[in-house]
Amino acid sequence: MPCSVVLGTQWGDEGKGKIIDLLTDEADIVVRYQGGNNAGHTVVVGDAQYILHLVPSGALRRDKVCIIGNGVVIDPPALYKEIVELEEKGMSLKGRLFLSDLAHVTLPYHRRMDEAHEAARGDAKIGTTHRGIGPTYADKFGRIGIRMGDLLDEQVFMSKVRRNLAEKNVLFRDFYHVETMGEAEILEQYRTYVPKLREYITDTVSYLRDAIKANKRILLEGAQGTFLDVDFGTYPYVTASNPTSGGACTGAGVPPNAISRIVGVTKAYTTRVGAGPLPTELPPAEDERLRLKGREYGATTGRARRCGWFDSVVLRRAAAINGLTELAVTKLDVLDELDSISICTGYQFGNEVITEYPGRLEVLEKCTPIYTEFPGWKTDTTGIRKWEALPVLARNYLEAMEKMVGVRISMVTVGAERTATINRP
Repeated sequence: MPCSVVLGTQWGDEGKGKIIDLLTDEADIVVRYQGGNNAGHTVVVGDAQYILHLVPSGALRRDKVCIIGNGVVIDPPALYKEIVELEEKGMSLKGRLFLSDLAHVTLPYHRRMDEAHEAARGDAKIGTTHRGIGPTYADKFGRIGIRMGDLLDEQVFMSKVRRNLAEKNVLFRDFYHVETMGEAEILEQYRTYVPKLREYITDTVSYLRDAIKANKRILLEGAQGTFLDVDFGTYPYVTASNPTSGGACTGAGVPPNAISRIVGVTKAYTTRVGAGPLPTELPPAEDERLRLKGREYGATTGRARRCGWFDSVVLRRAAAINGLTELAVTKLDVLDELDSISICTGYQFGNEVITEYPGRLEVLEKCTPIYTEFPGWKTDTTGIRKWEALPVLARNYLEAMEKMVGVRISMVTVGAERTATINRP
């Protein structure tokens, strides 16, 4: 079958951008299937660093077709800015970027709603990026959303904007006590950006159907990670979409039986940005040491990521939900200097030891991780390119991860650049 999926198995920020970029070399088409510009994929090519928010990572290879699927929510100014920045670096997207006419549009009132709602939550903030992603998905499922296809007709677009503003402004004024919005700002953005994006909007479902029939190689890329999934994540501290493998089908219009490979990306440790539980979170001093070594700051927001040990309970759950066929482990080199490294093998919950990830937040928050400790390899791995050349202790650590999760490791990265990768035979 022609389709592969690459997704995050933790709380996002696993280094998916690099893995997607590497696997894109084997693909004809790369499809982003969910999320919005609240996510960021960082790819290093030589001395250049690219941070992609909406455009699929395949954009960095000039012969690849890129599709933003119907499951993505698109902020037109943000997308146009990204296209221009890529073109300024010599990466033209004309004729090879397509936007689903069914993808929903993030508008200025969504961003204001995001900020107002977070402020109203007080100490119970979710930790959103204020990009308006959640409110856009809320409108989608509330059946009042505006889709990219609506942008092709100004009259249709503005009639839907007026309808939505009538509701939003009541909330802004009477509930959130913030400034209301008028049509003029939205119409101005529409007339500035829509003419520049019009050529990219198309029926991507039919395009992908024909590509599958032609046996084209398709790579479906997710943003965020499994435990930010709105159904399976640490709810309510989650994103508003489905980064899991099921979301690849609904977010791109690709049938499940077309998918033969599902690559789960995991760090050699664990990180999380924003609020919500992180069972293996390290004490402040160790947390900061790992953060500095791994440069653990969000690609989109710059927020510091919280750091913890690798959690096999989390990964086993991710493997089951996603049907992982293989694992790609990133940032092994970040652990090079440590004397000892731990893996969480289960949780202590009262008098009970549990090895299945609990879906209830109130249970998870009371769990204490149970660790198995491994000696550090104390060797620089950044120049290694073969599995057999890794220090024995590093291989022992990776093989223990593999055994606990029950999924084979096919790839390990030891640096940010494309070349800093070990493909396991």
